[in-house]
Amino acid sequence: MWDTIIIEPFINLLLWISQLVGNFGIAIILFTILTRVILYPLTAKQIKSSAAMQKLQSDKRFIEIQTKYKNDREKLAQEQMKLYQELKINPMASCLPSLIQLPIIIGLYQALIQTMATGPIDLLNLTRHVYPNFLNLAEVLPLNSQFLWMDIGIPERLTIPGLNFGIPVLAIIVVITTFISSKIMTPPSQPGANDQAAMMSKMMNLYMPFLMGWLAWSLQSGLALYFVVTNLVQIAQYAISGTVHWENIAFWKKRAPVKIVDSKSSSRGKS
Repeated sequence: MWDTIIIEPFINLLLWISQLVGNFGIAIILFTILTRVILYPLTAKQIKSSAAMQKLQSDKRFIEIQTKYKNDREKLAQEQMKLYQELKINPMASCLPSLIQLPIIIGLYQALIQTMATGPIDLLNLTRHVYPNFLNLAEVLPLNSQFLWMDIGIPERLTIPGLNFGIPVLAIIVVITTFISSKIMTPPSQPGANDQAAMMSKMMNLYMPFLMGWLAWSLQSGLALYFVVTNLVQIAQYAISGTVHWENIAFWKKRAPVKIVDSKSSSRGKS
C-alpha cells in the first residue's frame, strides 16, 4: 500500500524528470521544487496558524492567564481553550499540516534512496517500481549521476589538489541552511511564554542542523542536495509570506522590547 500510493509515483516522476533533463542532479532539484510548490497550500496554512499563535503570545489576557494559573495546569488549559475559542484560533492548525506532510517527506526520502540504485540488486528492485507503460527503462537507465563535482550516488566530497582529504561542501551548506531555516521560522520568545517550550525550541534549533549535516555527510550526495534545495525553498516560501524572523540571526542587533497587546481595547478601537 505504502509503495503503491507514495513510493512508486515519486520514483516514476523522478525518473521521468531525469529523462527529460538528462541529469539526475538537476532532476532532484526540479523534483524537490515541484513537490514543495504542490505542498505550499499546507505550508501557507501552517504559516498563518503559527503567526496567529505568535500574536497571541503578546496578548495581555494570554499573559495574565499564564501568570495567574501557572501552578494549576488544568485550570490553565481550560482558560487557554476559552481564549482560543473567543479569538477563533485553532492551536492544532499549525501542527496538522506538518503531520500531513510528514509521510510525503518520508516517501520522498525513500524514493530518492531507491532511485539512486548503486548495485545489481538495487537496480532489480528499482525496475519493480517503474510503470512499464510510462517509462522505458532502456532509455532511462543508466542515470547520469554526475552533477557539478559530485557523484549523486555516493557521499559528496570536494577534492582540492594538495589536500589528502575531501571537503564535505554540501554537508556544510546543509548545516548552515538548516540553521538559518529553523531560526528565521522560530518567533522570538515573548514575555510570559512557556520557558520549557522555548528551551526545547532552542535545543532543536541547535541539534537539528548537526543531525542533518551528519546525514548529508554520511549518505548519498543526492540526499544532501535534496536537503539543501528543501531548505532554500522553505526559506523562500516563508519570505514570500512575510513571516521571516531575520532578527533571530541578526545577533549583532539589539532586539526591541516586545509590546504587550490588549486585544479587547484594540478590538473596541476598530469598531
